Amino acid sequence: MNAGDEQFERPLHGVKVLELSQIMAGPTCGLMLADMGAEVYKVEKFPAGDDSRNYRREGDSGLPPSFMMLNRGKRSIGIDFKSPEGKAALLRMVAQADVLTENFRLGVMERLGLGYDVLKEVNSALIYCSVTGYGREGPLASKGGFDLILQAFSGLISVTGEEGGEPVKPGISIADVNAGVLAAVGILAAYIHRLRTGKGQRVDTSLLQASMQQLYWYAAGYFSHRIVPTPSGTAHPIVAPYQVFRCADGRMAIGGANQANWERIADVLGHPEWKTDPRFDSSEIRHSNRKILAALIEEVLASDTLASWLERFDAASIPAGPVNDVGQALEHEQARAVRMVVDVEGPEGKTMRALGLPILFNGTTHVAKSAPPRVGEDSADILREFQFSEEEIDKLVSSGAVFQTETGRRISAAEVTEAIPS
Repeated sequence: MNAGDEQFERPLHGVKVLELSQIMAGPTCGLMLADMGAEVYKVEKFPAGDDSRNYRREGDSGLPPSFMMLNRGKRSIGIDFKSPEGKAALLRMVAQADVLTENFRLGVMERLGLGYDVLKEVNSALIYCSVTGYGREGPLASKGGFDLILQAFSGLISVTGEEGGEPVKPGISIADVNAGVLAAVGILAAYIHRLRTGKGQRVDTSLLQASMQQLYWYAAGYFSHRIVPTPSGTAHPIVAPYQVFRCADGRMAIGGANQANWERIADVLGHPEWKTDPRFDSSEIRHSNRKILAALIEEVLASDTLASWLERFDAASIPAGPVNDVGQALEHEQARAVRMVVDVEGPEGKTMRALGLPILFNGTTHVAKSAPPRVGEDSADILREFQFSEEEIDKLVSSGAVFQTETGRRISAAEVTEAIPS
């Protein structure tokens, strides 16, 4: 252990995860597990590796920033598990692993002889997590999954966009990222079950489930009143005023989700008579008349600056905030304060910034900070950790079943810097 580990041992310290996943959903899961202390072994095809290694913008060189963001704190082993030798090596690793994640199209792992029914015979305590597009059952189960397609299929895109305008895709990869989070949650629940019973199990989630989970309130409206929602800009589907408004020099979000906040909003805006106006005197009526109300609010807000209004709203304890761009959000000191922006190791020993773990333990965090790996950069070291002899390693590498990048030793995902003080 390094200094600092004595005070803070990450919750998943010692847990071994084989990540056969690639691109975004599975690697998001793996990143969260690594940040919580797991040793994540990225099992990759070679020489190309994870497809996201090629997701470059113009001007990128070396490892793409998008790949580095999701794959720090992991180590890479290149295995051709279609070959008998590679498959046998992977099965030996499975026998000693705690978790395996994969996001292949349904049936691929089974055709390779690596489905859960096979692997649980090798390791009955294994937690085997699959992320698919549409789930393992149903008429669409065999289809591949892509974030854009599942956002469209699930209904998310149909409720996003300006009111009266065309539906648009949310700017973020909701299906992929949430599927990764759900996979991590499922793995942790299965791990607790294993601690109690000694038994592993298969954990499944999908981009469809990850997308549809976002529809709680829209689904409530549909199931209760058959309401089919359409885009409404930043407005809330149930309460008002709860949306983004224009000020003289910018935009601010205002949350009048309950009667007390609404009344304070009316007072701060200098229109206490709105509180008894029959168009606005209850939550339901305010929402029905939200366009009228929004126009009145923006007329007042246009008289002063964003900073001035935020000061007044904060003084009155009204939920409100600026509409930051991504840069403003990432540079804000609050992002550092909650450990969402962290300094980690980049390629060639350079420091880079990354998004941290969105969970604190006892007020602090201790994320995995080692640099994202090249394909097969750690193959030999990883095989040693899984009790392969030097002769066996040489034979696997020389046969082409395992790919080892020629490089010096890298810092292990377990060898991280001291915990950030709370």
